[in-house]
Amino acid sequence: MAKLLHEMWATWSDGGDVMLAMALLAVVMYATASHLLSALRYRGITKASDQVLRSWVADPQHAPQRIRELIRYTQDDVHSLRDVEGRFREVEATKVSHIDRQVAFLNVLVVSAPLFGLLGTVLGMLLTFKAIGVGGSSTSEVIAKGISEALVATQTGMMVAIPGLVMATVAKRRRHEYVAFLARLEGITLRFFRPQMHGMTRFITRPLPVAESRPTLPIEPSKT
Repeated sequence: MAKLLHEMWATWSDGGDVMLAMALLAVVMYATASHLLSALRYRGITKASDQVLRSWVADPQHAPQRIRELIRYTQDDVHSLRDVEGRFREVEATKVSHIDRQVAFLNVLVVSAPLFGLLGTVLGMLLTFKAIGVGGSSTSEVIAKGISEALVATQTGMMVAIPGLVMATVAKRRRHEYVAFLARLEGITLRFFRPQMHGMTRFITRPLPVAESRPTLPIEPSKT
């Protein structure tokens, strides 16, 4: 084990000064990705059936802790379906926008990792060309060091970026699942409260004639 750690440290040291910046980047990247994935962990909630969601809307106390406050927020002190829709727009404007900013920041970190590796490659090749131009007895040693620095930096940049890319992809998928869940929850909430808020919707339904059985489309109220 000690030998393996020694070899890893020797390889890491061969990458040059850019390796320190890459280590800091990796820590920030993986910490951001872990926090984002933890915040979007709604296992068993986003895939709940419509019947289960309706029971949660009818009685938020039985809903899971992670969405209990969300359901209550969309129901407390609402007097029309327009108010319910406004509450869901507020949730999207705050929580979803915050998630999008974190995902965008994570994407920047993922893209930065191979760029740092490319920077290490350039620095290593500059060191190599400098040794070739100067010459001397230690030329071969400096050339080997420059090539090693270039290759190790490139490899490390890829190794840091690939897991971050996978985590970013999972975070995006969970973000889309959460947005779809909010849309389903909004539709079920509106259908649940519509009978209780009769006459308070944005549309007025034209009454059916007695001899007619075919439903009519809702029409918008007059602006006059």
